[in-house]
Amino acid sequence: MKILVTGGTGYIGSHTVVELQNKGFEVVIVDSLFNSTADIADKIGMITGTKPTLEVFDLCDQEKTADFFKRHNDLRGVIHFAAHKAVGESVEKPLMYYRNNLESLINVMQGMTDNNIQNIVFSSSCTVYGQPDELPVSEKAPIKKAESPYGNTKQIAEEIISDTVSSGDLHSIALRYFNPIGAHETALIGELPIGVPNNLVPFITQTAIGLREQISVFGDDYNTPDGTAIRDYIHVVDLAKAHVIAIDRMINNKMKKDFEIFNLGTGNGYSVLEVIQSFEKVSRLKLNYKIVGRREGDIEKVWANPDFSNKELGWKAEQGLDEMIASSWKWEQELRSK
Repeated sequence: MKILVTGGTGYIGSHTVVELQNKGFEVVIVDSLFNSTADIADKIGMITGTKPTLEVFDLCDQEKTADFFKRHNDLRGVIHFAAHKAVGESVEKPLMYYRNNLESLINVMQGMTDNNIQNIVFSSSCTVYGQPDELPVSEKAPIKKAESPYGNTKQIAEEIISDTVSSGDLHSIALRYFNPIGAHETALIGELPIGVPNNLVPFITQTAIGLREQISVFGDDYNTPDGTAIRDYIHVVDLAKAHVIAIDRMINNKMKKDFEIFNLGTGNGYSVLEVIQSFEKVSRLKLNYKIVGRREGDIEKVWANPDFSNKELGWKAEQGLDEMIASSWKWEQELRSK
């Protein structure tokens, strides 16, 4: 039962590899190491007892991708994470996002169809909903104009997948997830952005540990109880487990349609200031933060209606905000103690 995990040394990818191996799958990782390091494969091996195979190349390279699939034509499925993922950066560098996120997907799907590999789980995002008209947001919510090039790459990617599925070549599950945070309980793997973090929680933990001087809170004039933006935060291990369920669903022919879509969230929304307060409670430290202007591409508030995923996948997010924050802080402390 061999599975390809693209971007498998990244944040969500690495946790998913752990959960796949814990369930007995053989995993091959392809990663360009654009935003991760090769030693993550060793860390995964320390957690599970089996180091996954890692091939380092860029999936935008059509020849190398085609060669990979020829050599691994016994794959039972693919979980596709490999993508650039920062909203703010995508606004500044749209062409980089369109080229990387879409070319890599097309090359992967071409390799799959050429070698009769039929199952792909796609790492999608709640950004496809834009600013939803109704909250919580369900899978039936309309796809609105994306607020950022990053969000648009996810919308276009889903369209590419849908069209390819309709042509009869593939089956796919798109998992639209909300805001993953947290780290593995061993503190061997976690979110490790290269350079300045684009996401809130690593910026919080890096500020607390002394790597960053101050946290910028982007906007306090949103139409929310405390004026700061609201997101649905989900523990990365809960998220990883959903990918294992999805790939298992495909392999065992349990899909109801050839292209299925699921929201992965907790159903709870927390503001930026509530996340900061949670960290201060868990760590017993005071954070240095400053309110600044809104950030282009950000939406005001979004949280999931996870009922369909809970019922159809038999999956549920287990961990609360304080638990997620505590695991992120443990990971940061372990990381900097070496």
